[in-house]
Amino acid sequence: MNIRIKNIAFIWALLSVGLFAQSFTASLSSIKVGLNDQFQLTFTFEGKEISSIRNFSPPSLSNFYVLSGPNQSTSVQIINGAVSGSLSFSYYLKPKKTGKFTIGVASVSYQRKTYRSNPLKFEVIKGSTQAERRSNNNNNNISDEDIAQNLFIRATVNKKTVYLGEQVTVTYKLYTRLTIAAQMSISKLPQYKGFWSEELNTSGNISFTTEIVSGKRYRVGLLKKAALFPTQIGKLTITPFELNVPIRIRNKRRTGNIFDDFFNDPFDQGQMINYDAKSNSVKITVLPLPDKNVPASFKGTVGNFTMSASIDKTNIKTNETASLKINIKGSGNVKLLNIPEIKIPNGIDKYEPKITEKINRAGIISGIKNAEYVIIPRTPGRKEIAPIRFTYFNPAKKKYITLSSKKFVINVTPGKSIVSSTITGVSKEDIKLLGEDIHFIKTETNDLFIKQGILLFSYQFWMMTIIPFVLLIGILVWQKKQNKLAGDIRSLRYNKAQKVAKARLKKAKKLLHTKNELDFYSEISLALFGYLEDKLHLSKAEFSLDRAEQVLKEKGINDVLITELKQCAEKCEFIRFAPEKGGAEAMNVMFKKSTEVIINIERNLSQKNSR
Repeated sequence: MNIRIKNIAFIWALLSVGLFAQSFTASLSSIKVGLNDQFQLTFTFEGKEISSIRNFSPPSLSNFYVLSGPNQSTSVQIINGAVSGSLSFSYYLKPKKTGKFTIGVASVSYQRKTYRSNPLKFEVIKGSTQAERRSNNNNNNISDEDIAQNLFIRATVNKKTVYLGEQVTVTYKLYTRLTIAAQMSISKLPQYKGFWSEELNTSGNISFTTEIVSGKRYRVGLLKKAALFPTQIGKLTITPFELNVPIRIRNKRRTGNIFDDFFNDPFDQGQMINYDAKSNSVKITVLPLPDKNVPASFKGTVGNFTMSASIDKTNIKTNETASLKINIKGSGNVKLLNIPEIKIPNGIDKYEPKITEKINRAGIISGIKNAEYVIIPRTPGRKEIAPIRFTYFNPAKKKYITLSSKKFVINVTPGKSIVSSTITGVSKEDIKLLGEDIHFIKTETNDLFIKQGILLFSYQFWMMTIIPFVLLIGILVWQKKQNKLAGDIRSLRYNKAQKVAKARLKKAKKLLHTKNELDFYSEISLALFGYLEDKLHLSKAEFSLDRAEQVLKEKGINDVLITELKQCAEKCEFIRFAPEKGGAEAMNVMFKKSTEVIINIERNLSQKNSR
């Protein structure tokens, strides 16, 4: 009996020594990855007193995009009163190019000694090896159907039947019962064809809550929220939102293995699988607005609004300015809301209004839109500005509602600069006016001939005659050119598209140096979308990447350039879900690529137009 106890103790001691030996190793989630795949690189130190580990130094990772890392994780256990464990440093990487690579040696300091990891060799091939890895390396035999039951994206809308122009809110949530191993990345954004879309404010970081679905407890995170305003009637479809989610599945225990059975393999970090989650598509029925008893002042606004109008002066002199303000407040598509027109009586000049707006995108789109008209009376008298009318359709009440201001009365008195109507410098005995006829004509011509002769041959006479004539011709030519430009807004936008994009890119370059990633990608997005809207004659209401792609193909732009454009545009949207860590290099690549895309599209369109 004593011999058996001693043998057991001896075996236990050997096991303890083996378990407590220090080691520092490197491992990869796969030795062959696709150019479009993410993979995990892990450096693990095992031994006693892992809190004593210092000065972790990783190898060069210049051939990869660092999506996340270094992420630290620890595992601690107590055996026979002795504490041991492991400390891991993991990275989630994406290859920059294909080929065969060697990941160098990492090092850590532990109790005044330096431990170095083993180098790793692996291969990057074109495309993706995700399906191959899932079928060949998944020792748990986990299928997509198994994962889909425990991780999915659900798209919901607050209404499935709406009127034309009425807001419908679409929400995308991630439901999971699995461990998410790294940053998620968007595979494909939903398309809102037939809608004007406004992104609603959500947190930059996804926070999870708990929900019970079909008796199962899920962790739920809000991914995306958008307000959609239908621009066409009928049945419209919102396409799925696709997301690549790296998940970790703990390896299945090897039955019959004494270490797995007895110790439950505490150092097992499991297997990472990149799963493509895809939301459901959503169908929306859009009803037309009623076509009976439509007020003449209705311009397409749908929602619920209030209006106020005011003028700062009612007693004014000629050639002085007054300000007439219109304020519209409420819920609906404030961005596309049309300010009502004002009818100005004769004798008053009206200038284009200054438009300001403030939009709240927290949930239901709401806000304020202000217009300020500058008016200048030119003639004295009592002037009346007719009541201002604004009509909108209220979906809740299913009827048109017209808001009206009071009429504005302005008393205009002559100002200092007005020209007097009294004729001066001529005596009554020279000219006598009766109605419209001149009854007296002076017959003595000697003095008049002499004065006219002197005037006719004078230098001042010809200067006063020729200069106004030349100025008049110049003004007419300039006015004709301005009228032509103003009448051809499409040409004006087309010609200015490159200039506006260049200004946006210049601003983005400044943000590049400050490493302000969110503002940088936002500016790049504005440059790309603004350029396409102006160059392709697309309004904001009808603009989408799919629509832009269609027009570019019609104009003969090659598919490679269109693909590069879409990659740049979608990257700007992806940044909210997968922010770069130390992403100066990625920002620089994005700046160069987006600039090249705009230049190449501009060159191609110019060549097409010159033929």
